[in-house]
Amino acid sequence: MPEVRRPRIGFLGAGQMAGALARAWTAAGLVEPADGLASDPNPEARTRFSERCGWRCLPSNRDVVGDSEVVILAVKPQTLPQLLDDVRVLIQPRHLVISILAGVTLSRLSEQLGGSCRLIRVMPNTPCLVGASASAYSPGPTASAEDIDLVDRLFNAVGKAYRLPESLLDAVTGLSGSGPAFVYTVIEALSDGGVRMGLPRDVASGLAAQTVLGSARMVLETGLHPAQLKEMVASPGGTTIAGLHALERGGLRAALMDAVEAATRRAAELGKE
Repeated sequence: MPEVRRPRIGFLGAGQMAGALARAWTAAGLVEPADGLASDPNPEARTRFSERCGWRCLPSNRDVVGDSEVVILAVKPQTLPQLLDDVRVLIQPRHLVISILAGVTLSRLSEQLGGSCRLIRVMPNTPCLVGASASAYSPGPTASAEDIDLVDRLFNAVGKAYRLPESLLDAVTGLSGSGPAFVYTVIEALSDGGVRMGLPRDVASGLAAQTVLGSARMVLETGLHPAQLKEMVASPGGTTIAGLHALERGGLRAALMDAVEAATRRAAELGKE
């Protein structure tokens, strides 16, 4: 089987998501540290990124673009105009540009980078660091089949990646992009409940996290609807149905739905700012 060519990848922005992806791709053997670059104006961010990932991190966006085949936009949406002003003239046909910016549309990027630019928009999440990311991507009209295959390979190597119409990416941002924070809140609350009932904190946190992990695997590996799996646990008159009744009284289901909606709306707002 022929060896898959490893591309030279450059992140513009060396924040949490860039670092998580760089470490995950290195661990998966998809990118050699010598072929990975990042840029960031903050010296502390550069040092942290290099120490954690083993990639070089430079102060110059231009140097990263000039030495990369794949350029990943990984800054805050509010700083995008300044970034593009800096690198626009250096983007060439040899570059694939991947945006992981919440809310910033392909049409906006194409307008600012030139209509012939090869673009793919991706919304990953931070569990990529442990090979468990939930991502979605949408290619622009000028992206080649090879570009799409590369993005599919990169993001499926660190979890699950779904190709979707761009119109759904804000919803992906609200669900899986922001979702880890929602789940961490649930884990923390379950742990607090265990502590309240007398469990040591470390035991309560371990039980809560493992319970969420196991439950997620049941959904993914059995293919059963979550409601079916819930019914398998909730026996008549038992402990689980009593707890579920308390969750319904507390509005957990509606609160989580509202959280996804709020995050989705904020993603759309960021794209317009």
